[in-house]
Amino acid sequence: MIEALVAYLHYTSVIVMGAALFTEYSRCHEDMQPPDIRVLARVDVVYFIAAIAVSATGLARVFLLGKGVAYYFHNPVLYIKLALFLAVGLLSIPPTLQFIRWNRALKSGQGRILNGDQISATRHYLIAELIVFLFIPLAAVMMARGFGIQATPP
Repeated sequence: MIEALVAYLHYTSVIVMGAALFTEYSRCHEDMQPPDIRVLARVDVVYFIAAIAVSATGLARVFLLGKGVAYYFHNPVLYIKLALFLAVGLLSIPPTLQFIRWNRALKSGQGRILNGDQISATRHYLIAELIVFLFIPLAAVMMARGFGIQATPP
């Protein structure tokens, strides 16, 4: 039962992470208003919490539940999946820092805080994140189907 619950939490966290990422992309646009900046900051926190939950439940599935460490660590697809997840995490840093800067400027009462180049750059990072993020479930499906596992000779 615990294995099913952790798997459910893992999948749900992945969905929340993807939804938050898509929400950031759809709310970050040229016509943003101060309320949009506040929403972006809050959604980014949800994204971060979901990413932590994905990591925690994924580690639990590898080390405590599931098919065991030997199964996962001998599968090269796991390393592809981890590299994709790390790439998404690294790509999320510039947008997060920009959301923080915009939010701080908004709180300090600065007038014009949005810059078209900053918005465009942030959107480029977000679309790159979304594209890389889409390949993580593919790697998961491949891993679950045994891709990457070397057949032992008889």
